[in-house]
Amino acid sequence: MATILVVDDELGIRALLSEILTDEGHTIELAENAAQARAARERARPDLVLLDIWMPDVDGVTLLKEWGGAGLLTMPVIMMSGHGTIDTAVEATKVGAIAFLEKPITLQKLLRAVEQALVKVAPRPAPAPMGAPLSYTRSDSISPVYPVAAPVHGSTINTMPSAPQMGIASEQIFELDRPLREARDAFEKSYFEFHLAKENGSMTRVAEKTGLERTHLYRKLKQLGVDLSRNKRGSGV
Repeated sequence: MATILVVDDELGIRALLSEILTDEGHTIELAENAAQARAARERARPDLVLLDIWMPDVDGVTLLKEWGGAGLLTMPVIMMSGHGTIDTAVEATKVGAIAFLEKPITLQKLLRAVEQALVKVAPRPAPAPMGAPLSYTRSDSISPVYPVAAPVHGSTINTMPSAPQMGIASEQIFELDRPLREARDAFEKSYFEFHLAKENGSMTRVAEKTGLERTHLYRKLKQLGVDLSRNKRGSGV
C-alpha cells in the first residue's frame, strides 16, 4: 500500500478522499494549501499526490511547476479540478502531472487513476523533464442506481439472501402494515447494514455491490442512522 498526499482547500473533499483511500489500505496525508503541501511532501515523502488546481494561496499548477523546477517530482501527481478546461489539463500534464480528474470525482475513476499511477511509478522514476507530454484521464458522471425491493403479498416480508456467517441476520421480517416511508427506511437500513457486515465495513465494496456512487451512499447511511463505526475494519483492504 502507498502513502498518498491529498491537497485540497475544501474540507469535505479532503475528508471524502481520505476515507475512500484509507478504506483501500493506503496511508493518507492531508494539506489544505500549498504551504502545507510542501511541508507534507518533505515530511512524508508520498508515493502519490492528489493536487487540486484551484487553491487560495498558490494554485496547483504553479506548485507543480515549482516542484518540477526544483527536481522534487519524485512522485506521480494527479491534478483535480471542478472548473478545469482541456487547456488546463494539457498544461498540467506538460509540467509533470500524469493524470487529470474532473470534479465531482467518481469512485471508479478515482480508484482507477490511483491504481494506474502507482503501477506506472513502481519503483519511483526520476523526475520527468519539464515540458514532456503526458497522457491524462478525465472522469465522467455516473448516475446512482437505487435498490428496489421485489413485490410481495401479505403483511410481512422476509428479505436478504442467506449468509449465516454474517454478524447480522441474513433473513429479516418487515411489517408492511405501516406508512410507506417508514417501511422503506426500515428495509433500506437493514439492507445496507447487511452489506456493510458482509463486506467487513468497506464503504468501497458496498458502493460497488449496491451500485451507488460513494458520496450518495455515505449520505444515505447517515440519513438512515446506520452505525458506520460498528463494522469499520481495523486494517486496510
